[in-house]
Amino acid sequence: RFYEKVQALHQDPKTSVDNPLLGFSLIKRLHSDWPNVIYSEEATQNTQALHAGFKEVEQDLPGAEDLDGAARALMRLQDVYALSVKGMASGVFQRASAGWPTLYSPSQPVSLSADDCFHVGKVAYDTGDYYHSIPWLEEAVSLFRLSYGSWNPEDRSSLEDALDHLAFSYFMAGNISHALSLSREFLHYGMWGSLKRMQRFWGGPHHPCMAPASFTPFLAPPRGPILEHLPHLSCSYETNGSPYLLLQPVKKEMVQTQPYVALYHDFISDAEAETIKGLAGPWLQRSVVASGEKQQKAEYRISQSAWLKDTAHPAVRALERRVAALTGLDLRPPYAEYLQVVNYGLGGHYEPHFDHATSRKSPLYRMKSGNRIATLMIYLSEVEAGGSTAFIHANFSMPVVK
Repeated sequence: RFYEKVQALHQDPKTSVDNPLLGFSLIKRLHSDWPNVIYSEEATQNTQALHAGFKEVEQDLPGAEDLDGAARALMRLQDVYALSVKGMASGVFQRASAGWPTLYSPSQPVSLSADDCFHVGKVAYDTGDYYHSIPWLEEAVSLFRLSYGSWNPEDRSSLEDALDHLAFSYFMAGNISHALSLSREFLHYGMWGSLKRMQRFWGGPHHPCMAPASFTPFLAPPRGPILEHLPHLSCSYETNGSPYLLLQPVKKEMVQTQPYVALYHDFISDAEAETIKGLAGPWLQRSVVASGEKQQKAEYRISQSAWLKDTAHPAVRALERRVAALTGLDLRPPYAEYLQVVNYGLGGHYEPHFDHATSRKSPLYRMKSGNRIATLMIYLSEVEAGGSTAFIHANFSMPVVK
């Protein structure tokens, strides 16, 4: 009913008002009919229902930390895979340098708006990271220019905002002439705050300029898992002398001897993978790293993780038995840790690290389990692109195979 009332007020705006009756009804609509609907009891009830519905789900919705984290994830992908910001904004994941094939073409391409690009750039800008803020704000400015004059009610920024932040980013990166050029364009749109802010810096003592930092991606170039030209690398069925694997030996592929890396195909079933993901889902929390005696969050490890005991489900117990049979290691407490399930979400990563403790001060040395001697990783899902496990000193990486 409320919707029909609003629709009734949207009579054809192209109708001629030569007819004095139409002229009168237009004036009446604008003066009294619209306010009567907007301030009606129905409008109030609709607004209250909308607010109440939002309050019910508000605590489950992403927060500012989540949004900023997602923006940093895009910048992380940009760095690791040397991606073009312009390409990312248009929905294509391609290298910034020419001659490389597209890394990933989504089946349903999604482009970013000018406001989206501005937010990513501003996350970098707010932390003084002008190396990242410049290309994202450049893209925001470019897209805002194309739509200048039109109004998008969802935008929280504008061409003026983007020019303001981009000019200051260039100024802080040491490109004074381009910063001044952008400030002039900024002035052209009736704004002068940015120029005044820069003049405050120019009027004082000399400030060292921050040149854009270089970044070396830590992921080695992916290469295929089977290297047929090396005779000591082979594939085989393995039982490791265990009767548990006698009827169904594991499919082993030697990938590297130094360090020793083996790949086991079809190690768990799809049903087991789904069960384990389902068990871990409700317990996922931001992953932490060891810092002396404490565990804390760190930017170099972005993921969520949960720990599953073998008592959690028969599938976990069966998997632990299979791992023990494969490795010949005792997985009963306290000799092994619980099964750790990790989700890397949007652009998650773990920078180069050792799984074992490298310091005698580590709490691992005071635990009955002692230091770690082996790691077994299982991919529980496919990914569209990336996600490899990189062994940086050996200069190779293992692609994701579920």
